[in-house]
Amino acid sequence: MSDLGVSVVICVYTEDRWEDILAAVSSVRAQSRPALETLLVVDHNPALRERLAKEYKEADEVRVLANAGPRGLSAGRNTGIAASRGEVIAFLDDDAVAERDWLRRFAEGYADPRVMAVGGRTMPVWASGRRPAWFPEEFDWVVGCTYKGLPTGLVRVRNVLGGNASFRRTAFDAAGGFATGIGRDGDRRPLGCEETELCIRLSRARPDAILLIDDRAVIHHRVPEAREHFGYFRTRAYAEGLSKALVARSVGADKGLESERRYATRVLPAGVARGLRDAALARPGGAGRAGAIVAGVLTAAGGYVVGSVRARRGGASFSVAAIEGADHDRGGSS
Repeated sequence: MSDLGVSVVICVYTEDRWEDILAAVSSVRAQSRPALETLLVVDHNPALRERLAKEYKEADEVRVLANAGPRGLSAGRNTGIAASRGEVIAFLDDDAVAERDWLRRFAEGYADPRVMAVGGRTMPVWASGRRPAWFPEEFDWVVGCTYKGLPTGLVRVRNVLGGNASFRRTAFDAAGGFATGIGRDGDRRPLGCEETELCIRLSRARPDAILLIDDRAVIHHRVPEAREHFGYFRTRAYAEGLSKALVARSVGADKGLESERRYATRVLPAGVARGLRDAALARPGGAGRAGAIVAGVLTAAGGYVVGSVRARRGGASFSVAAIEGADHDRGGSS
């Protein structure tokens, strides 16, 4: 097993998720392979930062930091990367908990020095206690989870998913940090794709780089009740289209939409067919799932068109900053 030290970065922004944040940190502290440190990066919320600092003042392995960049998830992650000491940096969503072997699975992936990133599997925890009958598994990315159509096992991928991912530190030395202006910004429109853009940029900077998903590295991601409704589904799909347009602008449509073409031409038609078959067999939600897939595709396509027009007109922009590493020594795993 790799003996690389692993730092865990959890970006937080609201006291509404207080219990979720505590649960996320607890899950890291309970890992079978201990983290070198856990960094809580607070996104421009002094009250939350002060409260967390008091909560963890006795915990040497937990540090609370303020986002040193502009508001948003990408800048928060960049702050965590720069302040961390580990040779590998793992990212966990603030409303998710990791299974006990999460970090152990990540660390195992770095035995090959060519591996620059390892992602895992994210399972939804529905607030209502069960998946809405109409909600297609092919669109679980809408709620930040692993979706039907991704390869299973330990496999090479174009990009990892940001809420459950790790990167070798040298990946950021080669490619820079997460791009600001693409991803989430607190409670504003639910944009994404910052990890996709980074991974494609990394593969260009390091053509020999290997990016993996190990679906044994599992986290459980809470899906609040508000995100179980079609209104959020549609909003998130539209935002994904906007984000994909920015990614395509950055890295070109060939790479930026490489995985999406397979998803749209193979995975989604199969999902529609299953939904219609279930409807014909009078199984609950079949027609709804088929309809949601079609609506999701059309809405995302609309967002992509709008985003592409804005990009051409110069109305949308993002930037990539180099990561300035901390001056202290980089430690090993405990």
